[in-house]
Amino acid sequence: MDVHMSFLALGTHYGKVYLLDVQGNITQKFDVVQVFGLYSGEEFHETFDCPIKIIAVHPHFVRSSCKQFVTGGKKLLLFERSWMNRWKSVVLHEGEGNIRSVKWRGHLIAWANNMGVKIFDIISKQRITNVPRDDISLRPDMYPCSLCWKDNVTLIIGWGTSVKVICSVKERHASEMRDLPSRYVEIVSQFETEFYISGLAPLCDQLVVLSYVKEISEKTEKEYCARPRLDIIQPLSETCEEISSDALTVRGFQENECRDYHLEYSEGESLFYIVSPRDVVVAKERDQDDHIDWLLEKKKYEEALMAAEISQKNIKRHKILDIGLAYINHLVERGDYDIAARKCQKILGKNAALWEYEVYKFKEIGQLKAISPYLPRGDPVLKPLIYEMILHEFLESDYEGFATLIREWPGDLYNNSVIVQAVRDHLKKDSQNKTLLKTLAELYTYDKNYGNALEIYLTLRHKDVFQLIHKHNLFSSIKDKIVLLMDFDSEYLHKLFKRDHHKGQRYHEKQISLYAEYDRPNLLPFLRDSTHCPLEKALEICQQRNFVEETVYLLSRMGNSRSALKMIMEELHDVDKAIEFAKEQDDGELWEDLILYSIDKPPFITGLLNNIGTHVDPILLIHRIKEGMEIPNLRDSLVKILQDYNLQILLREGCKKILVADSLSLLKKMHRTQMKGVLVDEENICESCLSPILPSDAAKPFSVVVFHCRHMFHKECLPMPSMNSAAQFCNICSAKNRGPGSAILEMKK
Repeated sequence: MDVHMSFLALGTHYGKVYLLDVQGNITQKFDVVQVFGLYSGEEFHETFDCPIKIIAVHPHFVRSSCKQFVTGGKKLLLFERSWMNRWKSVVLHEGEGNIRSVKWRGHLIAWANNMGVKIFDIISKQRITNVPRDDISLRPDMYPCSLCWKDNVTLIIGWGTSVKVICSVKERHASEMRDLPSRYVEIVSQFETEFYISGLAPLCDQLVVLSYVKEISEKTEKEYCARPRLDIIQPLSETCEEISSDALTVRGFQENECRDYHLEYSEGESLFYIVSPRDVVVAKERDQDDHIDWLLEKKKYEEALMAAEISQKNIKRHKILDIGLAYINHLVERGDYDIAARKCQKILGKNAALWEYEVYKFKEIGQLKAISPYLPRGDPVLKPLIYEMILHEFLESDYEGFATLIREWPGDLYNNSVIVQAVRDHLKKDSQNKTLLKTLAELYTYDKNYGNALEIYLTLRHKDVFQLIHKHNLFSSIKDKIVLLMDFDSEYLHKLFKRDHHKGQRYHEKQISLYAEYDRPNLLPFLRDSTHCPLEKALEICQQRNFVEETVYLLSRMGNSRSALKMIMEELHDVDKAIEFAKEQDDGELWEDLILYSIDKPPFITGLLNNIGTHVDPILLIHRIKEGMEIPNLRDSLVKILQDYNLQILLREGCKKILVADSLSLLKKMHRTQMKGVLVDEENICESCLSPILPSDAAKPFSVVVFHCRHMFHKECLPMPSMNSAAQFCNICSAKNRGPGSAILEMKK
């Protein structure tokens, strides 16, 4: 069989040749072997003395200079037309058995016989290589060689279970030629396969391999012929990697042999033809459409949709919308209504007609509630009937869901008067339903019927009434309802203060009495957070009501810590709180007052002993304890004091070690710095006389004094050291505290 981009040529064992179109329909039949021009009157007749096994035509036979073809049997004959339009034949090879495969590419002819594979250069008229057969135990007539050209210089050989890739037909250097052909080839890759090779074809940098498979039956333990395989493999240097594998079902595969299968291909179209005695199977490279077909067949709709979106520019047979609709239908059939509704947003997009169609589908199966959260509300906008239909569905079975939709959906999506009437009809059955009443008030607001909305909010004593009043300027409508409004929204100022401590500061004085009267738990947090409330007024209110904790806080905030501590001890009798208060104030007089008050109260003494050790010397307390006084848990308290003391000692020692180490490190660093040299050049000046520090005549002797502060002087410009100290100091830095920077370096010449 041979393949053309427009037709197939198929030969049979009965000596007939058929031309088939790419769909497998017979278009022409030939009973005589000949070279026949399909689109011209040119033809060639020849009678051979032995059966012809194979024939190959020059790839450019249509050209007048390329009228050549070869035939294979016991000989390899080259036929070419001379200048007088006569055909002559030349024997290229014979004597090594039948020639069973010939492939012609460019100027190179490759053929296989019983001994191996040869390549002939038609230009130089030389045979340039011989590749011997690897496994000579296999009968060449039963396991024939498969050849294919990947390109003009790359030949692929498959024989038995071996694959060889011969690459780079190269020119020999003149010094190497001698009696050798002018060109040679190299084997760049060779590997073994698990099965017998019946055909090869190139696919980009990979190979398509048709394999003849034999397996052993588990029951009878006998070898049998299995279905042939079509594999895609990636050749490596000494092995290969399997990319994909498919088993082919052809008629009569149980009786077929390796020689009964052939593989041909159409270059440029990625079409492969598998020929068996009874079938011709067409295989083509899978594209993204094929992948999507497989995913849809396996009902993997989400993966199919994703694949279509990624490759939308390359797919030809599928549409993203069609796949998406199929996915929605699949989810609905499976009962995943919520997922199906959620996918509608992405799949249906802005197609209003499809949205309405899907809504009616969900209505038919009683799942309008499932699709309601995902309906478009802006672009596009569906018909009002769609939204009203869903609202009625919720109104019949779910008041809360109905109220949620009314809050979330813009009022212009549906006919407001229709929904208002429906709600009023339901209120006739349940007139006190707060959810329906509040929803009706919202509907009245959408309809600008603010009076009815205000009346409902007031009836419900709902706080949204304030927003309604402010937003729509309804102050004139509430003149006679001020007391009522304040009565059911006592938390208004509290929420305002929580939102911003500074807004509403003019009401802070009033809030003190309101908190004291109605909400004492929030009074102390308010006093702590407010910076605008009058402390004297707050103290007066708290003292009148005997609010001890609030009074203690106000006294301490006003600076009267001793009175606050006294109140804690006398009113609250809480030693822990008193100790905590003294710690916060960190005042020695407060600790003294606390000790004096606690000295005759054993429980207070115990509390002080347990907590005083880290703030006050415990000896001050212990010396004041009367002899014979029983103190609860005294032993444990003394042990804790000793432990606290030991801890303090350890901390001090640790700090001392750190301080000493840091001081030593800094001292060493300072010493290293002061030991470094100081650059003195002609740009430096004397800080006293302001003349250059170095003399213009370098031959003259000079003396320069450089301090570690980097100030420089001529030695004669410095004052003489005093009688009490021979040390010299920088004149500029002497007004400051003398430190390490005042040391001196002297340079003389």
